[in-house]
Amino acid sequence: MNSETDPSGVKLEPVVDDITATVARTAAEIRQGLVGRRDKAAGENPSGESQAEADVYADELLADRLASIEAVGEYASEEREACLDCGPTPGASGSEGGDRSSPTVAVAVDPLDGSSNLSSNNAMGTVFGVYEAPLPAAGRDLIAAGYVLYGPITTMIVADETGVTEYELTGGERTIVREDVTLPDEPVVYGFGGRVPDWPADFREYANAIETELKLRYGGAMIADVNQVLTYGGVFAYPGLESRSGGKLRLQFEGNPIGYIVERAGGRSSNGNRSILEIEPGSLHERTPVHVGNDELIDRLESALE
Repeated sequence: MNSETDPSGVKLEPVVDDITATVARTAAEIRQGLVGRRDKAAGENPSGESQAEADVYADELLADRLASIEAVGEYASEEREACLDCGPTPGASGSEGGDRSSPTVAVAVDPLDGSSNLSSNNAMGTVFGVYEAPLPAAGRDLIAAGYVLYGPITTMIVADETGVTEYELTGGERTIVREDVTLPDEPVVYGFGGRVPDWPADFREYANAIETELKLRYGGAMIADVNQVLTYGGVFAYPGLESRSGGKLRLQFEGNPIGYIVERAGGRSSNGNRSILEIEPGSLHERTPVHVGNDELIDRLESALE
């Protein structure tokens, strides 16, 4: 976390734990609810992408559960145009009279990252960030972030100022698998999103070098690909493209939380020239190039993109 207490002096740890426990319990229902919800929904998300029925289902569950937490003032989702106002402004000094028993935070989620993998029954996940500021917010305003990976085993990664912890989830209950998770010193894997012909020439040159050194691990769900990097060391990137210089991934829902997790695990994040956590957001659904991984690999990437 940025600090152990918010500006009013109220402890933040119980708030983060409440949110994390709620996501864990809801994840069990999301996974079970994927059955029968693999078809496309009628609408599109605010970024103009087709929604699966499972996207809408996961968003509605998370909105209902997280908005009911007293300390959550805003809920925002990749599937919703605007924030859901749940209570006092996140990061505010308090309610009328200046007194409150708990801090107020904003939660931003990607309810079902990689939902295009539903058709082929491949891995996907849920991403969340807990911000101590109104949304859109910078990554430095995060006090915690995490993700659930729906793989052969359902696992959960949670990062805060104390470090990164991995859990296994069974029926929504958390069991610690690893504490103080850090990227291995010797990188092994890489995964790069976007079509190769759409990569800028400087990124393509970087990728050509990396593919001679590391093993390709790319499955079409950011969470699964980042989890490979967190497990084995390496680099994940969804760069700016020739057709979309701003990249594909959303800053609030994907870039900031993943950048926060990887940096807490001893790695680096970058939009191509600086930490993702330093980006000042202009809108809720703003996109950004995302590059995360071992320090040396991100250093090389930034040098290649200069």
